[in-house]
Amino acid sequence: MNSEFSVKTQPLLQVKELHKHFPVKSSLGLTTGHVKAVNGVSFDIETGQTFGLVGESGCGKSTLGRTILRLIEPTSGEAAYEGTNLFALDRRELRSYRQNMQMVFQDPYTSLDPRKRVGYSIEEPLLIHKKGNKRERTEIAMALLRKVGFSEEHYDRFPHEFSGGQRQRLGIAKALALGPKLLICDEPVSALDVSIQSQVINLLEEVQEELGIAYLFIAHDLSVVRHIADRIGVMYLGEMVEQAPTEALFAHPLHPYTKSLLSAVPVPDPRAKRQRVMLSGEIPSPLKPPSGCVFHTRCPYAMEACRHTVPERQLVGPNREVKCHLYHQ
Repeated sequence: MNSEFSVKTQPLLQVKELHKHFPVKSSLGLTTGHVKAVNGVSFDIETGQTFGLVGESGCGKSTLGRTILRLIEPTSGEAAYEGTNLFALDRRELRSYRQNMQMVFQDPYTSLDPRKRVGYSIEEPLLIHKKGNKRERTEIAMALLRKVGFSEEHYDRFPHEFSGGQRQRLGIAKALALGPKLLICDEPVSALDVSIQSQVINLLEEVQEELGIAYLFIAHDLSVVRHIADRIGVMYLGEMVEQAPTEALFAHPLHPYTKSLLSAVPVPDPRAKRQRVMLSGEIPSPLKPPSGCVFHTRCPYAMEACRHTVPERQLVGPNREVKCHLYHQ
């Protein structure tokens, strides 16, 4: 039975207390511990909204995105698409829901089969889900090629004949083939040149405006996320430490980790001065995260409570949440 989500206005996607722990095996095959890649993450995405997910490499962003789509099976928690808990579905039921949720992968060089022509790659999701006949599938592929900036003559070309930015646009076309309502974009521009990044971001915005698609946009470049996201969630060591509307987060970050991230963003003005918030120490291992607040070992504001007590999520303003003892009420 699917879980109930008590909300006044039902989000397109609602993630609740999602955990993904990977077992660590000894040479004898015994489980000696767990890597807590995602640890109790909750957030919502509204229809047509872009939710940006940021954090350092290894914080669990990509694992979170893949777990929502069940490319990786969750340890516990819920992810509801239009009120239906995806984690409660069997394989047959999940297959039908996957038409509404697709993924754009980080590496454009591996997201397309090098042995297949790009027209076939775009049509493949339609073929898998038994949508239309051959002529109809070809027409859809041609239309998608035009939508992402190509002509019909590119239909019969192979992936190696395209640049990285062009391949990423083809990956977006493939993700759009089934008409999804949600795209999970896993660092879709991090492998591209800066000038090409803007082209891909502009394409995603045009598609969103035209089709009303929602995005979970995973990235480590805060300037890119600021441009495209309506709301931003900040992850650290598998936990969501802050969520806020984009401009509110940039104007007034609350969590010490968020302050540190934003202070490192370059300012395009040589006269402007920004005080850096420097962090000490190394990122702890997700195999043995610190007790209490996972950020306390690097936090310049750490208190005694931070070392022993896990902070609860605090609602601190309109659509703003922070997980920090500094704001404990």
